[in-house]
Amino acid sequence: MTALQKHFNTADFYQAMQDGFLWEVPEYFNMAQVCCQRWANSPKGDTTIAIIAETPETLSSHNFASFSYASLSHKAQQLSNLLSQLGIQKGDCVAIVMPQCFDTAVAYMAVLQMGAVAMPLSTLFGPDALAYRLQDSNAKIVLTDAVSLADITSIQNDCPDLLQVLVTGPDLDAQLTHQNKNFELVPTLASDAAILIYTSGTTGNPKGALIPHQALIGNLTGFICSQNWLGFDGKTNPKSKAVFWSPADWAWTGGLMDALLPTLYFGLKIVAFNGRFSPENAFTIMQKHRVSHSFLFPTALKAMMKAYPQPKKHFQLHLKAMMSAGEAVGDAVFNYCQKQLGITVNEMFGQTEVNYIVGNCAMNGKPSEGRGWPAKPGSMGKGYPGHWVAVINENGEICAPNEIGDVSINRYNLHGQPDPIFFLGYWKNLAATEGKFTNDWCRTGDLAYADEDGYLWYQGRADDVFKAAGYRIGPSEVENCLVKHEAVVNAAVVPKPDPDRGAVVKAYVVLAPQMLPPAAATEQEKQSHYQALEMQLQAHVKGLLAPYEYPKEIEFVESLPMTTTGKVQRRVLRLQEQARAQALSASDLPK
Repeated sequence: MTALQKHFNTADFYQAMQDGFLWEVPEYFNMAQVCCQRWANSPKGDTTIAIIAETPETLSSHNFASFSYASLSHKAQQLSNLLSQLGIQKGDCVAIVMPQCFDTAVAYMAVLQMGAVAMPLSTLFGPDALAYRLQDSNAKIVLTDAVSLADITSIQNDCPDLLQVLVTGPDLDAQLTHQNKNFELVPTLASDAAILIYTSGTTGNPKGALIPHQALIGNLTGFICSQNWLGFDGKTNPKSKAVFWSPADWAWTGGLMDALLPTLYFGLKIVAFNGRFSPENAFTIMQKHRVSHSFLFPTALKAMMKAYPQPKKHFQLHLKAMMSAGEAVGDAVFNYCQKQLGITVNEMFGQTEVNYIVGNCAMNGKPSEGRGWPAKPGSMGKGYPGHWVAVINENGEICAPNEIGDVSINRYNLHGQPDPIFFLGYWKNLAATEGKFTNDWCRTGDLAYADEDGYLWYQGRADDVFKAAGYRIGPSEVENCLVKHEAVVNAAVVPKPDPDRGAVVKAYVVLAPQMLPPAAATEQEKQSHYQALEMQLQAHVKGLLAPYEYPKEIEFVESLPMTTTGKVQRRVLRLQEQARAQALSASDLPK
């Protein structure tokens, strides 16, 4: 990070960083080595805390568990030895279906230091979502906890490549005690595959984005800028005392690549909370552990703002920086963070394939310090150091200021160096990988424009993927699930605007003729019939996919808008929902 630090006091800090930044990517690089082993092997490895483990049961007391980098390394090495005995070799895929907890961090370190590929899977996934990903990835081992075991067991016979399911807990811990605490790191090239994360798309099944070890290097400039330099001083660079926490699930890019791995890379503490999010829990965690740096979704911040309009009356906070992403922050949340939390929230933008590429470094709203750039409320920010980000048109040309185009990142930085942030490609899907690029520009599929100062302003998706409460929703997967139900002939899923969550999942459903209410039924009977069907379909999706994917609202229609080639026109329904929301908002205005 020295290339960043040497420009701390220049007049135009942002431009100086971009002009002076050069990537230093070694030939060999391993995420587990830099995030765990090097700290564990340091003189203070036994006393430097890596993971602070909290549960709902311990949160209200003074109790909690903490684990050093040495403890993390020892258990990871024991697990690596066990996985090796079970036949896992370099390049094999190991699925991790676990919540935020110490053993999840152990699992990632164990898999990555073997040169194997870690595949994070959310504990929210139902049997269908798990089965597809396990089958498509050819995963050989699943590491899970007791909560997710039943769903995995139910589809285990449908996954021919799956050798074994390992369940964390006393039995596995007993097996590990017989394993050697020393495991020789498997050398990995910086460009070798490390993580396989499935991301929802517009059509078809989710695609597996293959992430290399060097992507962590590419993440670091955005991470440290969005966290206001993480407590490091550019002149003397003393060890930061930062404590990090985020409710983001470690099974997603946001939790893994924006929280867990970069925090461990810098040898800092991260709080793991194995429980449901609530505003009270969030503020309690931040108070109890003196959290200095965080990543909170706008949806979470909105809930916290409503529950505690003046949080400092209830909690002692020690926040120095906060990043937010997943959807637009908005003026209300931006002002709340400044006035009530005492920080300027740094909005960030990225996606699984090219993560942490745009954002802010507001330095508590004090750009005069010469160590950041002012945040514009509502803006995505600017390209982070080392990334050449631009808005391009259909021909791959950079758009003029204020012209809407596709947010894109070049394979090379401004100095012609390869950017390490890039994914390797979609797993077993060369056509989709090639379709992501226009020459050297990787298109994100998100539309925006750049203003005269270079700030990007989000305008929506170029396709039908959308965010609901911070979760990325691919309509196709939900539609396919709905159509599996005997009552459904066809379905279309779109976002319905929501003031608190940005959007909620809404489904338009065409019913099979035999599932329609009798023609002689009264209006009340028809309404009751449709309500019952709605609950059935919601439970159906919840049981097979993930709870955040089920449609919060279902509208039954006689037909869906279609193109002449037979494709559903989701855009028509999306615009209809936007118009309804605008009309509802206008009706609430004082006459």
